[in-house]
Amino acid sequence: MNTEILGVILTFILTVVCAIPLGKYIAKVFGGEATFLDAVFNPIEKLFFQISGINPKQEMTWKQHLTALLTINLLWFFWAMFILMNQAWLPWNPDGNPSMSADLAFNTAISFLSNTNLQHYSGESGMSYLGQIACLTLFQFISAGAGMAVCAMVFNAMKERTTDKLGNFYNYFLKSCTRILLPLSLVVALITLFNGTPMNVEGKASFISMQGDTVQVSRGPAAAMIGIKQIGTNGGGYFGVNSAHPLENPNYLTNIVEVGSILLIPIAMVFALGYYLKGKKLAYTIFGVMTLGFLLFLIPSIYLEMNGNTAIERMGITQQLGSMEGKEVRFGSAASAYWGISTTVTSNGSVNAMHDSFTPLTGMFTLLGMMINALYGGVGVGFLNFYVFIIIAVFISGLMVGRTPEFLGKKIEAREMKIATIIALLHPLMILGATALSSFIFVKNPEIGWLNNPSFHGFSEMLYEYTSSAANNGSGFEGLGDNTLWWNISCGIVMVLSRFLPIIGPVAIAGILANKKYIPESAGTLKTDTGTFGLMVFAVIFIVAALSFFPALTLGPIAEFFSL
Repeated sequence: MNTEILGVILTFILTVVCAIPLGKYIAKVFGGEATFLDAVFNPIEKLFFQISGINPKQEMTWKQHLTALLTINLLWFFWAMFILMNQAWLPWNPDGNPSMSADLAFNTAISFLSNTNLQHYSGESGMSYLGQIACLTLFQFISAGAGMAVCAMVFNAMKERTTDKLGNFYNYFLKSCTRILLPLSLVVALITLFNGTPMNVEGKASFISMQGDTVQVSRGPAAAMIGIKQIGTNGGGYFGVNSAHPLENPNYLTNIVEVGSILLIPIAMVFALGYYLKGKKLAYTIFGVMTLGFLLFLIPSIYLEMNGNTAIERMGITQQLGSMEGKEVRFGSAASAYWGISTTVTSNGSVNAMHDSFTPLTGMFTLLGMMINALYGGVGVGFLNFYVFIIIAVFISGLMVGRTPEFLGKKIEAREMKIATIIALLHPLMILGATALSSFIFVKNPEIGWLNNPSFHGFSEMLYEYTSSAANNGSGFEGLGDNTLWWNISCGIVMVLSRFLPIIGPVAIAGILANKKYIPESAGTLKTDTGTFGLMVFAVIFIVAALSFFPALTLGPIAEFFSL
């Protein structure tokens, strides 16, 4: 037991230790400073810009940033639809996997473009090698790079005193992919490769099991996808059961590397903010709030999973290893709980255990991580979500103490507050509205057979699916039969709205504030880099986000807990 807990502590400490220098490096990349990878990537990036005809030094307004973001995502959507709906006859399909239906292709294309990576198909049997690499793995770079690019623009807006020129989206985007995502994902891919993850172009292999059965095992270019799925907080698995599969996550070493990779860039982006703005105290305050929320979910989850399931205990069955239903013996209950919370406080969504089998309150904590959607969060976009809560907290704090709401020398006024409020309320609206509609449809048509579990847990399955979609997470309570026309289309709509509207809002706020007159700090300025303000942000997050979902949680995991 102590060994399991020590493994969790060591993993988190190593992640933070690596995130600090990485944050400094990211700040240099976004700031255009010299780095040790310039000799390698300068010629490559120059070639890309020459071919595309883009001038990376041309400054863009916040509206031009958003136009560029939405345009490239629309073009890549059609690329994905073509490959996914025609992969059966396209090359590089040695296992003969079929093409996707239009609704499943729509869901999958939106899912990977939005950094959600929700999978309503089983990875190795639902996707050709061409689809895995030229579509899904490619999109895992694109979606993560786009999130980091818009975050860099917001960093720039926070740094500048008065301007409407906020860098170049394409420059930030390409550098995020080449200078940050590619090297890190390559390291993770090599570690998994040398520990047994396949990386080839061969079809299924046959072997005779210990029972004497002939078993077909899928192979292919798995290691390449696994590296970027973890580093880019993407999460879409090459194999159907994701990182619970022994070829996707072979041993405890790869488990440490993969789960550490989930949190690495989200934490590093916070430290990058401190280096970029030369405001380390603000970065430490933000990191402290995020970590406090993370630990409040993590500690009880580890306790609950290591102490087993009370229903099984009443049957007289000892649970020396904790609640092991749906978990891998290779990792144990504590490491599985750590992964479950890490993957849901970020927008990663990869799993090394089945979340559907977590004890009820651990399931609730995974839901809350996605419902808040700002504790570390995704690469870049996680900070954007937190930025909205900062704006709300500054405004409320200013009213409470009788000071003009200011953040980094810019007044927070009605326009910014309206945008922030809309974005904060959009998340619960998408989740609760879609869940209510699906619940109504199921009650009226129970024969459609969506749910494999009745009552409270069945409600949790539907709530989790839309929460995961809205948080751009992608994990699931897999008791839900989700590959249907309704779930494919409805989740696709939730994913696309919940990805791009929460990006548009913070970018608009940052752009508006950057264009305002800079007000030097004075004795009357509200300090935003203190522990007191950090607690205020935490309270705003708890009140606005967590309490919005409390009635739904009482119908699902809380009711299930009391029914055991």
